[in-house]
Amino acid sequence: MKKYDYLIVGAGLYGAVFAHEMNKKGYKCLVIEKRNHIGGNIYTEVVHDIHVHKYGAHIFHTSDEAIWTYINQFGSFNHFINSPLANYKGELYNLPFNMNTFYQIWGESDPNKVKVIIEKQRSEIKGEPKNLEEQAISLVGRDVYEKLIKGYTEKQWGRKCTELPAFIIKRLPVRFTFDNNYFSDRYQGIPEEGYTAIIDKMLENIPVQLDTDYLSRKDYFDSLANQVVYTGSIDAYFDYVHGPLEYRSVRFETEVLECDNYQGNAVVNYTDKTTPYTRIIEHKHFNFGTQKKTVISREYSEEWTTKKEPYYPINNDKNNQVYKRYLDKANELEHAIFAGRLGDYKYYNMDQIISLALQKVIELTE
Repeated sequence: MKKYDYLIVGAGLYGAVFAHEMNKKGYKCLVIEKRNHIGGNIYTEVVHDIHVHKYGAHIFHTSDEAIWTYINQFGSFNHFINSPLANYKGELYNLPFNMNTFYQIWGESDPNKVKVIIEKQRSEIKGEPKNLEEQAISLVGRDVYEKLIKGYTEKQWGRKCTELPAFIIKRLPVRFTFDNNYFSDRYQGIPEEGYTAIIDKMLENIPVQLDTDYLSRKDYFDSLANQVVYTGSIDAYFDYVHGPLEYRSVRFETEVLECDNYQGNAVVNYTDKTTPYTRIIEHKHFNFGTQKKTVISREYSEEWTTKKEPYYPINNDKNNQVYKRYLDKANELEHAIFAGRLGDYKYYNMDQIISLALQKVIELTE
């Protein structure tokens, strides 16, 4: 008999939900985590009484009432609405693209006239768009593309828009109403006590080992449990035998400022090419903070290496084919379950991660 039913590798959202549900059903679980904290990329740390999103802004949003009810059992959420701003060479524009944005660009407040302007600019692209630039112009026109998409996207991906595939921007939200709510989901908010408190509640009464590298002692850890739930990078699990999958990474410069309000908004995107960072997060605004100090984080998009944190999978044809080879190897293993953003090599929102973890528990226990 092995000591545990499940070894969960990774104390992020997927691992925490899975461990919590399995523990409730009477299964013995052990969670191990390579970092020195729980929470994965949704980890929040308290700095001067401000909940700082250490790995970038995480705003919970969903239209699934069951998922909203589920996450709220672990902590109260506030009523934060994501209404980011775009800064283009000092000019400010509302996001997502809506009538406020179009009035700021063209001085036009009539939705029907705005539609005519966009339609005229869209017609510049003939036939099927061949790259991201043509795709974006075919959706929203050149003016919006030049000011609010081009520079930001090229910084984010480290390549010119003419060199990026069209499928990266399959659609762009365009609203002909004065609505700055970035998400159209019914439920939205931020945990009042931070995401770390949510994960901590999920992992109550479950043993957790931090600073523990599963891959360095894989055989030993496998011997502890009947099954392994692995939420790390699938290519790293197989020692990059088919080569590494590609990601974009993000570097954060976080600082405490001796003022109570730096930019007046939680998220400001810098959409010109010359500003080196993609956006600035002012963390206190996620919780409507009134502290005397403030904490900001500048985000720099970077090329990924195996020494850096993988954030955004580059799901082009080349990488998808490599992932398929790793998936075939994963499917041959009876004792291991691969899950989460890194295990599935797919970007997920938080509500999707919760749903996938709950579905996996049902699949394994019913």
